[in-house]
Amino acid sequence: MIKLGLIGAGGIGRMHTDIIMNQIPGAEIVAVSDISAENRAKITDQYPSVKSFDDPHELIKSSLTDAVIVTTWDRTHEEFVTASIKAGKHVFCEKPLADTTKACVNIMEAEIAAGKRYLTVGFMRRYDSGYVQVKEAIDSGRIGRPLLLHEQHRNAHPTGEKHTTDMSANGALVHEFDITRWLTGDEYEMAQLICPRSTRNADEDLIDPQMVILRTKGGIHVDLEIYMNCIYGYDIHCEVVGEEGCASLPDPANAVIRENGARLYKIDPVWVNRFADAYVTEMRDWIKCVEKDSLTGPSAWDGYAAAAAAEACTRSRLAGGQVVKVEMMDKPEFYR
Repeated sequence: MIKLGLIGAGGIGRMHTDIIMNQIPGAEIVAVSDISAENRAKITDQYPSVKSFDDPHELIKSSLTDAVIVTTWDRTHEEFVTASIKAGKHVFCEKPLADTTKACVNIMEAEIAAGKRYLTVGFMRRYDSGYVQVKEAIDSGRIGRPLLLHEQHRNAHPTGEKHTTDMSANGALVHEFDITRWLTGDEYEMAQLICPRSTRNADEDLIDPQMVILRTKGGIHVDLEIYMNCIYGYDIHCEVVGEEGCASLPDPANAVIRENGARLYKIDPVWVNRFADAYVTEMRDWIKCVEKDSLTGPSAWDGYAAAAAAEACTRSRLAGGQVVKVEMMDKPEFYR
């Protein structure tokens, strides 16, 4: 039985807890820590066997825990992930890995110093059946070499802490930054962030929607739309245009209803419904890797690459939408 400690008992932390406790044999949450006693109680009341820790570092060091899950605020990830690595414990960190590339580098340096991979980053779209089908279409050569990618990320409204302009790239679009690299096997070279007219439904200090244009080192053109206040639901799309064909992300398998002169199907209101299966598959895969002491999921380098793309987008926006270079260090041999 793999005994897990959870740091961060907000919505996504509780979701991971429910998945592990109810759907994954061979693992259990045994400890929880959160800055909010109320959040901790939401887990310990539901699962009385879970021990509550005021200090997350005590949870990390505790002999109760074999591995750690970090689902705290983005700016705290570096602290808890590096502490887990130094304690010699596998750690699963929700995306983004950190809020700066410097923090990601610090995490990589800690892992390299430890001598083996301890970290998996929660880029769960790699485990979604739709994206897996698109990946297979590319890797098999069925559509030829990828030339263009069109991607769309729409939320009915932001959730969690107050959403700012920078968070669209740093927190939300990191999913697209990662999945595009995974699909194409290519790194980014140039980036541009364009701000159109902002919706009246956004907070005053949020520019929404935003458009991002990326160019990979291999010459693939990528355009991304991020719209955090689309109102109508949670709507994700991806199309890869190749030399001999195209691969598009299938819509979720919701029934099509014909009534009152219309043909309708349900668009999920929130992300947790759209990617429910992917979260379960992701966690099962991580637990198996922890059992084998051999990680295969998204790495610290993947987290760093996504952060580098996000930082380039911020530089582009501050420069009035100019095209900027995506600045990345050489990939360490450790992650090759």
